[in-house]
This record gives sequence, structure tokens and C-alpha cells, in this order.
Amino acid sequence: MKIICVFNQKGGVGKTTTTINLSAYLAMEGYKVLTVDIDPQGNTTSGLGLDKYNLDVSIYDVLTSEASVKESTIKSELVQNLSILPSTIELAGAEVEITSIPDRETIMKRKLEEVKEEYDFVFIDCPPSLGVLTINALTCADSVLIPMQCEFYALEGVSQLINTVQLVKKSLNKNLEIEGVVMTMYDYRTNLSNEVLKEVQGYFKDKVYKTKIARNIRLAEAPSFGLPIMLYDEKCKGAEAYIELTKEFLNRQ
Repeated sequence: MKIICVFNQKGGVGKTTTTINLSAYLAMEGYKVLTVDIDPQGNTTSGLGLDKYNLDVSIYDVLTSEASVKESTIKSELVQNLSILPSTIELAGAEVEITSIPDRETIMKRKLEEVKEEYDFVFIDCPPSLGVLTINALTCADSVLIPMQCEFYALEGVSQLINTVQLVKKSLNKNLEIEGVVMTMYDYRTNLSNEVLKEVQGYFKDKVYKTKIARNIRLAEAPSFGLPIMLYDEKCKGAEAYIELTKEFLNRQ
């Protein structure tokens, strides 16, 4: 089982879209996938067809009580081989609640141990912040996948992100690596997108995926219907891009 933490402390960079579609495509390819939503906004949860306002179990219960991952996970009715450990708005208060728990940074690590034989990949969609929820994800992850928008401020905060990864690696998870960098909202027609791409490639070298996710209306619409892009419009450019990204991701394993 490989655990991948999808993280960037900047919001609106395609983090949730990447989590949803990479998870779904891998599941469609026959891999057993668990998608964990630890963002209190719960957009990955709703983007995979679940009603985040009407759930009996969620990641909140796993983090704050004796509830297990197994009993809190929901099998996707949309995609075979895909399971979801959903988020609810209650998660917003979890950071405060778990500060008093001993070894609070390793709760997720301990809880995921019980399902390590059941999945090939676990994707954790993190909130755009560096709180205890994100630290939990980084502590249990094998690697970090960084979506990065092709915009002027793309590299702003990257040094902080890398510092966080290095700090977790040094003190909590010595095996943590950077899985790769996905360029999102790319527009090949603009100089800005190409300049940002060059700058990011200069910083991250071969960690940057060759596949770039272009701006795409259908891709933006899909989550509001609770569907991965391949179930919403499998022929659109966004779907094609995530198919290519999934292949590239698998080739790197």
C-alpha cells in the first residue's frame, strides 16, 4: 500500500480535482484505492458523489474516537475498487480536539495500519494549511503530490512547503519523499504559463510531470455533479489529461 498526500498550502490549485480524478482512474484500472478527505470543506467527498451533510461516519470519527478506518469507509457506488473515507464540517473542530491526544501527529498513521493489506493506493486530500490535520497526513504518507497552478504566484510559498516536508521527514517520517508536481490550469497559448512551467521545472527538475492539466470548463463543472471527469464527460480535454497523468504516475512507480 502506497500512501500519497496531495498538498499545497495555496488554495485553488487543483488539489481536490487531482485527488478525485487520479483516484478514480486508478480504481478504474483495477487498483484498490482509498481516498481520504481531511479537508473540512469536504469537496473531495462531495466530488465523489457523497452528501457531506448527511454521513453517519467520517474521518472526524477516526481522528477523535476509537472508530476504525474500516468501519468509517464508504464504498463508491460510482467507481468499482474505490473507497472513500469522507470529511464533514465537524472536522473543522478536530484540530482543537486532538491537540490533547498523546502522539497526535501519528493518529492517521496508526489507524491506516489496519487496512494496509486492502489497498494499493491511498490518496489523502489535505486542507490548504499546515495544521495538525496536514501534519497527520504527511506523517503517514510515503510521498507528497503537489498540484501547482500556472500563475504568477505559483512558486510563492513553495519554500515553506518544502521546509514543512523536510521538517516532517526529519522528525516524524524519515521516508517521506516528493512524488511529483502536477501543473494545473495550464494555458499553452500564454507566455505566463510557459514561463511558470520553466521556473517550476528549474526548481523541481524531473519531479514535474510531463502531463499538464489545462483549463477546462467540463473539468470545473464535474465536481458540482458529484462525478469524476471520466463519468461526466470522458471525451473532454480534462479527462484526456487525467488519463495521461494516471499513466505517467503509474510509470513512475
